[in-house]
Amino acid sequence: MSDQKEIDDFTGIDTTGHDWDGIKELNNPLPRWWLWCFYITIVWGIGYTIAYPAWPLVSSATSGLLGYSTRAEVAEDIALVDAQNAEVSATLASADLATLSRDDPAYQYGVLGGAAVFRANCSQCHGAGAAGALGYPNLLDDAWLWGGDLNAIEYTVRHGIRNEADPDARWSEMPAFSDILARDEITATVEYVLSLSNQEHDSALAGEGAVLFEDNCASCHGSNAMGDPELGAPNLTDAIWLYGGDREALTYTVENARFGVMPPWGPRLSEDEIKAVTLYVHQLGGGE
Repeated sequence: MSDQKEIDDFTGIDTTGHDWDGIKELNNPLPRWWLWCFYITIVWGIGYTIAYPAWPLVSSATSGLLGYSTRAEVAEDIALVDAQNAEVSATLASADLATLSRDDPAYQYGVLGGAAVFRANCSQCHGAGAAGALGYPNLLDDAWLWGGDLNAIEYTVRHGIRNEADPDARWSEMPAFSDILARDEITATVEYVLSLSNQEHDSALAGEGAVLFEDNCASCHGSNAMGDPELGAPNLTDAIWLYGGDREALTYTVENARFGVMPPWGPRLSEDEIKAVTLYVHQLGGGE
């Protein structure tokens, strides 16, 4: 075999046989320090997989001889923090939010903790800054479908809206008027609704729509069209629209209705977390 080796003329070292544009790779041995480091990493890796969780199984992983768990470590840290905050958490859980002073440590703890609860559970729909999106209410303004004082917000958080999981969920349902009104009547009603918020509209049709609105819509939205928080009926006279306020969006709403759902957070959050996120949402600037 030694007779088959190709020896480099300049260095006298055999080559690997690899050739790149006339440049040949010498078959130099690896440095011993590098080899020893490599062997040590192999030994260390084997030892690590024996001592610590490493190899994935069907539904878990090998636990390792040391029984170490990052989840358990995090759980211990959380338990420590919970123990440190136990007193103020208990105060917040039993507090009447309407009378809780802003100087009270429980209030300050609630706002800060509520921000974390909001980011983890509410921001997916309402946005990280609580400004909402199409179909998801903006929590920064003063337009509250179900009321925006502390008690109303807490009730909404606890029970949700139009869900079937909580019998105490807020509930209302707008009928689909495509089954009730003729097409031209829907068009007239939409023109009237556009006029309520001073948008461009057909005055003649709006006059006809006013009569239709009184007969079909005023029972929920009110004769003045300013809505009713008890029913979750929105104010139609402002420029705040949950599903859009242009002619096309309003026509779709009148024809097909809307039916937004919010889950109840009572079963998922602790009492202090419910009150904390209530305080956080209320103090964002739009709370009544």
